[in-house]
Amino acid sequence: MNEPSKTPWTREEFEARLRCMEKFYHIHHPYHVLMDEGKLNRKQIQGWVANRFYYQINIPLKDAAILANCPDRETRIQWVQRIIDHDGSADQPGGIEAWIQLGIAVGLERDEITSLRHVLPGVRFAVDAYVNFARTAEWHEAASSSLTELFAPAIHQQRLSNWPVNYPWIDQKGFLYFQNRLSQARRDVEHGLQLTLDWYKTREEQDKMLRILKFKLDVLWSMADAMYLAYITEMPPYHSVKESMP
Repeated sequence: MNEPSKTPWTREEFEARLRCMEKFYHIHHPYHVLMDEGKLNRKQIQGWVANRFYYQINIPLKDAAILANCPDRETRIQWVQRIIDHDGSADQPGGIEAWIQLGIAVGLERDEITSLRHVLPGVRFAVDAYVNFARTAEWHEAASSSLTELFAPAIHQQRLSNWPVNYPWIDQKGFLYFQNRLSQARRDVEHGLQLTLDWYKTREEQDKMLRILKFKLDVLWSMADAMYLAYITEMPPYHSVKESMP
């Protein structure tokens, strides 16, 4: 016999379950805890900024993939703003350029950031997995995976509050990305949360959404794992491989 279906959560219960996933957010990763406490050195901050840039430049690709699979015009009208926020427009540089300015503020050269020479294999693998998910998943599922934004304003505010004190050597002109995302993320959350609460009706669907959100949280956590190994424990990729000529 088939087991009886579980009772769906109400909208309020479902939203509460989604917000409860905050405990898996990378703000709690040891790398970010050290960052918040002002315990990272210049190289470790630079490593984080350089690697996170790979995530930043892939956000518009993720969002474009969602749009390509989305037949709903009203959703596309709202969702396309996410791409503009990051890619910019004729009169607004956008989030990618703002992140480059953050990189310059922490002492990196523009080419050093945009060449992706510092991107760790683990970071690249995690980000690529996320973009591939957005390309192949049903568009509601890909869209709702972005709901890690529920937890983003807190981490941006944390950096705006703590970095000037903990890392006074960083030029505060580079903090524009964090400032902009405070309002942008809240707007995106409002839209993404409405889509999610409207779409997942059965308990099985709601459970699946929690797994999707956990996947995205795993992506962010895995990125931090790779950086912790490389920059905190000083075990970068292939550190044990001895250089030798063939």
